Amino acid sequence: MNSLLPAIPVIDARESGAVGHAAQSRARASALRDGCIASLPRAMAPLVPALDKAAQRWLSRSCSPYVAEIGEIAATLGFSGIWMLNCSYQWGCTSLAREEEGVPWLARTLDWPFPGLGLHADVVCAQGPAGDYVSVTWPGYAGVLTAIAPGRFAACINQAPMRRRTRHPWLRLYDIAANGFGTWGTVHMPPDQLLRQAFETCATFAAAKKMLESAPVARPVIYTLIGSAPGEKCVIERTETGYVTREAATAAANDWVPGRTGWEARIAAARFFTCTPEEAAGRCEARRSALAQWPGRLAQGRFEWVLPPVLNPYTRLAVVMSPGAGVLRAVGFEMTDSGLPQEATRVCDLSFGPAARGAIQVCHA
Repeated sequence: MNSLLPAIPVIDARESGAVGHAAQSRARASALRDGCIASLPRAMAPLVPALDKAAQRWLSRSCSPYVAEIGEIAATLGFSGIWMLNCSYQWGCTSLAREEEGVPWLARTLDWPFPGLGLHADVVCAQGPAGDYVSVTWPGYAGVLTAIAPGRFAACINQAPMRRRTRHPWLRLYDIAANGFGTWGTVHMPPDQLLRQAFETCATFAAAKKMLESAPVARPVIYTLIGSAPGEKCVIERTETGYVTREAATAAANDWVPGRTGWEARIAAARFFTCTPEEAAGRCEARRSALAQWPGRLAQGRFEWVLPPVLNPYTRLAVVMSPGAGVLRAVGFEMTDSGLPQEATRVCDLSFGPAARGAIQVCHA
């Protein structure tokens, strides 16, 4: 029964910040780190400290305003892997922005191959100069992947397709390495940290849209963004310095819409060396279309839309948000022996009273 599952913690970090959140949730952060490392190939586990140092060097060269904070988090938790966590974002996901009775809603699943990301997720209240916001996140993570600022906007990140210089599936590792070297040479901000900056500093949907379209990013990304008024919804497909914004057909997976030459939709790890580019594009299109065509209402509060192919072996979180209605709902998933993840937490159902800008009061619905 859902009532027997653990709850997603709701943490007020408006005064303590991300460092205080990490300190408060040290045991959960450690359990998440151990679960992620245990899932890596055995040969990679001893390399985590070295990879963590490399991630620290790259982030320290970037223009991110959160580098010092990540250093404090790493020192507070006292184990390696925190810099790596803050240099990565989810392998894949599916998102949808749409209106119901004139109110914008955003639904998203987050897919990542590591166990524990659903079980150890937190809902964290944070603040910035433009007002309060609420992020679905993890202890030790400084960026924003999924968040809502009631009365202002809500947004999430999808991983963008991979830049390809080759076509053969066996040469994907070459393209990953080439892309990695390209990212190593940039000083732009990671996309998830830019999204955090938008929540902290942008007072309106229009201001957030402009920032997410124009600020240079360290690597390609897809943002799905909604406001609180009718018509405020879009998908922003970003390269490092360019963008394409869709204000219609606002569903997204892990490919450009339409696809572009020289790019390949993201592929599940289990089929990394066998899936063709055409199959990869088809899988992303299937997830995007299935969510876009779901006939129910997100406002009803149930997660009946989390079905295959949107639900897949890597699904770890599902979230529904509406800054106009002042609602956030989230549930964690973990893999089971059945071959597909099942709910691993109770549904976190929050309302924010009247959707006013600035300070928020979180209420359990």
